Amino acid sequence: MTLLRDVPESWPVEDSTDLHRDAWVVAFRSDRIRRPGADDEEPFRRLVVEHPGAAVVLAIDADDRVLCLRQYRHPAQYRLVELPAGVIDHPGEDAEEVARRELREEAALAAGRWTHLLTTLSSPGYSAERIHYYLAQDLAPADRGDFVLRHEEADLETFWVPFADLVDAILAGDVTDGPVVQAVLACQVLRDRG
Repeated sequence: MTLLRDVPESWPVEDSTDLHRDAWVVAFRSDRIRRPGADDEEPFRRLVVEHPGAAVVLAIDADDRVLCLRQYRHPAQYRLVELPAGVIDHPGEDAEEVARRELREEAALAAGRWTHLLTTLSSPGYSAERIHYYLAQDLAPADRGDFVLRHEEADLETFWVPFADLVDAILAGDVTDGPVVQAVLACQVLRDRG
């Protein structure tokens, strides 16, 4: 029987050119790579978005409601229904700690119980971004600390949605943010399996 799992592998990079790099956490580069063992083939180009990864929080209260955010996303040209989420700011930063921080900063909440739901590669055709998904329960109000909502976050709307209604909205195509879809459907699968 074949082992069903992704396997790490790295193909030779002939050269790499930064197309954009600054102090923010994401960079954009062009790599010329070669297929191993194919020395007679020309190297080919792949565009790569460097991303440190992120954590997403599916916060569910005692009434089985999900804390949702409505936030404008310029690249998509939509105000999307989202979940609290944030980028891993420092190499080696623990993803669950990022989830805890984002829940506190974006929603002014803390959770007494945390469950890792899954980890996915967002779009491995051009990025190694890993998103770590967490279920947060036993919620309580929390202080944002010195965090200030800025830019799109300053226009952030928070609201509560019954879990079943959010599942229905996803299946109807009304809620399309990938991290929301993945977190909610993973939670539904876990519920269905008992």
